[in-house]
Formats: sequence, structure tokens, C-alpha cells
Amino acid sequence: MRTVMNTTVTVAIIIAILLVIAAIVVTAGRSRRAHQLEEAHYRASETRDLAEVARSEADLHAAEATERVARAERERLAADQAQLEAQRKQSLADDLHAEADDIDPDVETDVDHEPSDADGDARVDRS
Repeated sequence: MRTVMNTTVTVAIIIAILLVIAAIVVTAGRSRRAHQLEEAHYRASETRDLAEVARSEADLHAAEATERVARAERERLAADQAQLEAQRKQSLADDLHAEADDIDPDVETDVDHEPSDADGDARVDRS
């Protein structure tokens, strides 16, 4: 009877040890999964932070490009305006030359019989 009891106690101890080992394995597995989950949350947070930095840099580059486009447009408009002003001054100079030729008695100006250039202006003999 003692052997049956010893066997029963031994089996009970082995079962208890196995249950303790199983509990340790389950707890370790849960802990490991929790750690993996925490690590995944951390990596996701870091990736989101990197994405925000990248978006901010992209927004900055887009704003700089828009500013460059606006500056180029202002420069184009200023160049167009300068060109128009230069043409106006050239026309004024041409008009003043024509007026001087009309005033000068030594210069013959016969506008009715002069050939026209490509702009349709009468050519004036300025010799």
C-alpha cells in the first residue's frame, strides 16, 4: 500500500511540476507576445514620426517651389513691362527724329512718296 501511495504522491508531484512548467510557459508566452506588441506599437509610432517629418519637408519644398514660380512670374511681368517701356521710348525717339527732320530745312521729307518698312512706317532720308 505504501508503494501505491508513493506512486500516487510521485504522480501528483510530477503532475504539479508539469502544471507549474505549463503555467510558466504560458506566462512567458503571454509576456513575449505583450513585449512583441509593445515593440510593434513603438515601431509604428517611430514610423509615423518619420512620415510626419517627411511630409513637413515635402510641404516646405512645395512652398519653396510655389514661391519660385511666383518670383519667376513677377520677373517675367517686370521684363514684359520693361520691354514695353523700351519700345515706347524707341517710338518716342523715332518721333523726335521725325520732328527734327521736319523742322530742319536741309532735310527733305516727302512722306507721301517714301517706301514703307515692315512696320508700315514711312522711311525718312536722314542723310
